[in-house]
Amino acid sequence: MGDYILLAISCILVNNILLAQYLGNCPFLGTSKKMETAVGMAMAVVFVGVMAGVITWLVNKYLLVNFGIEFLRTITFILVIAALVQFVEMFLKKSIPGLYAGLGIFLPLITTNCAVMGLCLININEEYSFLESLLTSFAFAVGFGLALILFAGVREKILLARVPKPLQDTSIALVTAGILALTFFAFKGMA
Repeated sequence: MGDYILLAISCILVNNILLAQYLGNCPFLGTSKKMETAVGMAMAVVFVGVMAGVITWLVNKYLLVNFGIEFLRTITFILVIAALVQFVEMFLKKSIPGLYAGLGIFLPLITTNCAVMGLCLININEEYSFLESLLTSFAFAVGFGLALILFAGVREKILLARVPKPLQDTSIALVTAGILALTFFAFKGMA
């Protein structure tokens, strides 16, 4: 049990998929201007990440490896992720149209989100068991969501501050993202 807790903490804080492994920066910068959008993206990534992690592990183990077609791993994983994103997109469009509109182009971009593909590939490359893959998929996605929500909170406060002209908008966002990454880097000593 302790190993699973350590693995989860490692995925959320120490090896955060976004701030330590630098995967998924496009939606991180694009959807973090408003807290509502950031929370919606975080929930979408958690759902897609967990489902994609589990399904791709099963597909890899029982289909690709058994038939010796591991070379189709990338395209297969992209198809699984794309199908899951389509499901999320249809659900949000029907149920929460405001969030759907707020996420805009970044929702379909989850299909090519490096963080989701990265966690699927990490599960395979690290040869995690099914339970470990489920746990790491959830933990990596939660780590992504945590970083995104923290960053959105900071960005909302920055909008109220007087920022020098050369640092406004994307520049201050990148500086802030760097500082946030440094705060997560402090957890490296836990590993």
